[in-house]
Amino acid sequence: MKSQPTSGKPGLAEIESALNRIRISDAAWCRLQLQKLAPRIASGKPVDRTLNQISERITASFAQVEQRLQSRPVITYDEALPISAAHDQIMAALAQHSVVIVAGETGSGKTTQLPKMLLESGYGCRGQIGCTQPRRIAATAMASRVAEELKTELGTAVGYQVRFRERLSAETYIKFMTDGVLLAETIRDPQLLAYDAILIDEAHERSLNIDFLLGYLKTLLPQRPDLKLVITSATIDTAKFSAHFNDAPVITVSGRGFPVDIEYHPLSNAGEEGEPGDKDLYRGIADAVRRVSRLDAHGDILVFLSGEREIRE
Repeated sequence: MKSQPTSGKPGLAEIESALNRIRISDAAWCRLQLQKLAPRIASGKPVDRTLNQISERITASFAQVEQRLQSRPVITYDEALPISAAHDQIMAALAQHSVVIVAGETGSGKTTQLPKMLLESGYGCRGQIGCTQPRRIAATAMASRVAEELKTELGTAVGYQVRFRERLSAETYIKFMTDGVLLAETIRDPQLLAYDAILIDEAHERSLNIDFLLGYLKTLLPQRPDLKLVITSATIDTAKFSAHFNDAPVITVSGRGFPVDIEYHPLSNAGEEGEPGDKDLYRGIADAVRRVSRLDAHGDILVFLSGEREIRE
């Protein structure tokens, strides 16, 4: 971070230079005030009072940015994740391009490690790092995971916002949310001044929300040259996203696989030993879970069902 803007009677050149070192929302307010002053300056009318107000806001905002920069949590990476091997390449791309596309398979670590790379690059201090997820459970789970990796309490340095729920604070650097939440924010904050970086995760899912966001962000970027945009996708769609954002660079990282054993447990044979078969779906699931627990008592069990009603049952 550059040195603090000088105090005293500010000059226009000094003010303009300082705007790139303060919070983005404050910089937007200052530019608006300068636009309003232009006719008075051109006509030679006094503008010292407004310039002093602008200078005071710049000084306070600069102090906030410096404090956030110094208070960032210690950033570490999981070297076992494939994306960690591409750390230097990603950091270089972030420094050189306004849009970066990261292609990676499941298990590459892009969802949890990319927000930390943005934070390491200095983002999250002039605004927040906004990270979108297609689903609410993913947004809350990823926020919890990244907070754990940064050794901070959820809702402080890392938080989330989903429909009807949020855990955020003034200290938040990284904000996870659904793509619908970010899309709704464009109504009250058309330039997304709350953010200095945005990560659109799982863009290959191509929901209506994601498609609207990608179109909106493309039109916004020329107005927000200070905004960094990172898009993650499966490898199949990277050429489309790169072309959409004027041949943005694509960085490909490998996935990480684990051995999988398949055990069949038909419903007709469901049940503990000695019990009759032909049980309903829910009893069958319960029996299958008990069987898996006997095979391996470590770890968690994930059950896929066809809808919300079946999940609640």
